[in-house]
Amino acid sequence: MRISDVLRNKGSGVATVRPEATVRELLAGLAEQNIGAMVVVGSAGVIAGIVSERDVVRRMHEHGPEVLGVPVAQIMTAVVASCGMESSVDELSELMTNNRVRHIPVLVDGRLAGIVSIGDVVKARLEELQSAQEHLHAYITQG
Repeated sequence: MRISDVLRNKGSGVATVRPEATVRELLAGLAEQNIGAMVVVGSAGVIAGIVSERDVVRRMHEHGPEVLGVPVAQIMTAVVASCGMESSVDELSELMTNNRVRHIPVLVDGRLAGIVSIGDVVKARLEELQSAQEHLHAYITQG
């Protein structure tokens, strides 16, 4: 299964945040949208980074509640692992595991085209397993 298939089923909407937004604003957006991460998008739509709940928790542990007032740019991950539409779910699983991340932006011609989470990967894998099981069952019962 390709990432284009995952996005076709899930949709290509991506929650984004500006680098200058405060961590408090970020948390409000994460809570409102019931998501775990946002892509940080700077001027001209260029990806500046990605920021997750985990980033917030770690910075709050290090610096306390004053982190809520700092810009997202100060806590985001600036080096972002990404994939393309043609990438496979297997490749994405490996990328997530190797980089220890749970959210991967999808780029097309350098532009943000979607985002895939670990939950999306698990769902795609379960669908593949269910389909294989159905094919095997049909093969056995017809044979």
